[in-house]
Order: sequence, then C-alpha cells, then structure tokens
Amino acid sequence: MKRRALLKWLGLGGAASLAGGTAYAVSRNGDNPYYQGPPSDHFDGRVFFNPDGVPPRQFADFLRWQFGGGRARWPGEWPSPHPPARPEASVDGQGLRATMVGHATLLIQTGGLSILTDPVWSLRASPFSLVGPKRVNPPGIDFDDLPPVDAVLLSHNHYDHLDLGTLRRLKEKHDPLVVTPLGNDAIIRDAVPDMRIHAGDWGDRVTLSNAAGSLDVHIEPAHHWSARGTGDRRMALWAAFVLSGPAGKVYIAGDTGFHRGINFRAAAERHGRFRLAVLPIGAYEPRWFMEPQHQNPEEAVEAMRLLGAEHAAGCHWGTFHLTNEAIEEPRDRLFAALDTAGMPRQRFRPLLPGEVWDVPQTSEA
Repeated sequence: MKRRALLKWLGLGGAASLAGGTAYAVSRNGDNPYYQGPPSDHFDGRVFFNPDGVPPRQFADFLRWQFGGGRARWPGEWPSPHPPARPEASVDGQGLRATMVGHATLLIQTGGLSILTDPVWSLRASPFSLVGPKRVNPPGIDFDDLPPVDAVLLSHNHYDHLDLGTLRRLKEKHDPLVVTPLGNDAIIRDAVPDMRIHAGDWGDRVTLSNAAGSLDVHIEPAHHWSARGTGDRRMALWAAFVLSGPAGKVYIAGDTGFHRGINFRAAAERHGRFRLAVLPIGAYEPRWFMEPQHQNPEEAVEAMRLLGAEHAAGCHWGTFHLTNEAIEEPRDRLFAALDTAGMPRQRFRPLLPGEVWDVPQTSEA
C-alpha cells in the first residue's frame, strides 16, 4: 500500500488521528468510546447506521479507487474572485445572510444571531499539520474579522468538518455553543474540555438566543457515516440541521448522500417550506465509491426541489481536493442541471470563499 494513498484515507477521516487530538481506539471488548445509550432505529447499541441505507465503503474499495486512476488535477492555488468578507455584527429582523468561508464552513446570520457551520480555518483537512488535503484558497472571512459567534453547527466528525484547532480558537475568542449529534461531544471535550456543547439525537431541538433574538435548531437525519480513527467507524452520529426563526427556515445538509431523497422529503413534511437550503455539490466522483456518502450536483438540484426550498447555497466544493472531479466541475454541472430543470440559476448559487448572499425573502418568510 502506498503511503500517499494511506494519507488520503486519513484526510477523509478514515484512519487514526495522530495529530490534533487523541488517537482513539476501541476497547478490546468492542465498546463505543464516544456514546453509550439505548438502541434505536439508527443505533444498534454500538454503532450508528442509516435506516434503509447503503453502508459506507470499506478500505479495500478505497484502495481500488485510489489506484484506479481518473483523478483530475487541481491547481495548487485557486483564488476566489471575492475579497475576504468583513461581516456586520448581526443581521436582524427578516434578514438572512450567508457568507462563504470555504468547503462546508458558512456564516449564517439571521434573527440577531451569528452561526457557523462545520468551521475549518486550518490549512489542511487532516489529522496531520504537514500532510493531507490542503486548501487551495484562503478562508473567505479572516478569523479575526468574525462577528461574535453565538453557535456552531457541527454535522459529523470527519476532518474536513470537525477541526479541533478551529474549535479551540472559537472557544477562546467567542465561547459559542456547539450543537452536534451524539458522540461528537466526547471528541471535542477531549481537546477543548470547557467547550459548551449540546449533543443531541435526530429529532431533537435546542433554542439559541442572545439579547437580540432567538431561533430553534432541529437536528435532522443525513445519509453519511463517521470516523476519526481506524477503530471508531460509525461510533459518533452524523446529522443535518434546520434553523427556524423570524426570517423563515434554513436547511443545512452538512454532508450527505442523496439516499433516494428520503431525508429531504421527510424534512419538508416536518418543517414545511425553506427559505434557504445549504446543500453539498462536490466530492462525488467516482460515483461507484462516493454515491452513498456524497450527492452530486444533479441530486442537489433534486434535493432543493424535494425540500421546497426557494433558494439554495452550494457548498463542499472548490476548497479541498478530496475526490476525482475537476475543481470547477461541480459549478458547471450544477448550472447545467438547473437549466435542464428550468430553474433560474440565481436560485441556487455555488458559493465561493468571501461571497456574501443576502437571501431574498419569500412569501412565507
């Protein structure tokens, strides 16, 4: 096995964490080191799973992908056309503003609160400081220019979404509440012991508030998986989120496969129409390997339709080279899919770092 392939697997969250935190290992009797709780329709008492879903690929499949060729070359640097944003302290009333930082990290401002999704300001999405997927553009907001951050929505524990170095910095400067699915709290507290965390299951709700306003966060199902090490596969839960406040509802997919649209339909049934959906559009090739865990742009357009979302922001593309597709392909395929579906391109924007979007109101906002 080539060392380079192993490092790529590490960068995607598939092997032991040798830097940036504890190298977790499962105990000899197979216990879950992150979460102990009763079985449910997505937890068997030891590991979490996707109901009626497709299990994640195994390491042998990963090696077949890595040595199978077909990986497009990315530039070492791909600057965004947008300068780094300097956000206002808050967005009040009916306002809803999304600012792209990069990959799955966005600043969502609405109802007087400022919320970060899957914050990563580190140079690499990796357990290592010197190797692993490296960002090709700087963060779209300089860390010191962040407004006061009220909360972090952390979808799962892969290294391109859960970055302990960034969480330490956020704790020191902003002390936000981290809302995350079950088990991820154990990983965070090991590195940032005094972080404020609400760990919940699918279907749970928590209210965020400050002096300017409040909104509800609902923890929703996603079709994905988790791992920080070789022995902790699917031992922490993964999730999407719904924000509900005075400016309307926002769906944040985190990281997900399309899963026949099941979770998107269910979210629409539970919550009604969405003013904005934040949907991943990248890291989807080769399809035989990535389909269970990452939707493609065509599926993202269908997800927007199933959600009844008036607008969508495309994320999870153009920052970290994780999979085979070319750097601009997700945007090109997204626009083609929108054209085919007869949807105006301005309704679904593939955001780049530094891009700021004041999302238009809808009749039900």
